[in-house]
Amino acid sequence: MYDDVVEMAKKHGVITTGYTSEAERYSLLGNALVYVQPSISEGFGLPVLEAMAAGVPVVSSNGGALAEVVGDAGVLFDPYDLSDIFDKLSLIVNSSKLRKELITKGHQRTKDFSWQMAAERTYNTLISKY
Repeated sequence: MYDDVVEMAKKHGVITTGYTSEAERYSLLGNALVYVQPSISEGFGLPVLEAMAAGVPVVSSNGGALAEVVGDAGVLFDPYDLSDIFDKLSLIVNSSKLRKELITKGHQRTKDFSWQMAAERTYNTLISKY
């Protein structure tokens, strides 16, 4: 049903890009009003952190690890509930105050994650097991 989903998105003004380079992705993020992550299941959530780092408010599903990664720095929705998705997206689109608040919280949230911290925690976990 991929083609149907893409067609419906285009019908409603959603731009689908296909593959983008890293530079193009950061340009798109930097000019976005909001970043939406509608995953049903997500392993970690690097894209939401990239959006936060780029200063874009995040609206994300609560699927997989996304709720834990987003914390209070974004607005979460049930990926199976279209009205919830619409309502949460509308909150951000219609409130510049909320967008600014989420941008600030997003910048703070990204400080909780780094490759250095991930490496140290992985190392410490492995050391404590052996």
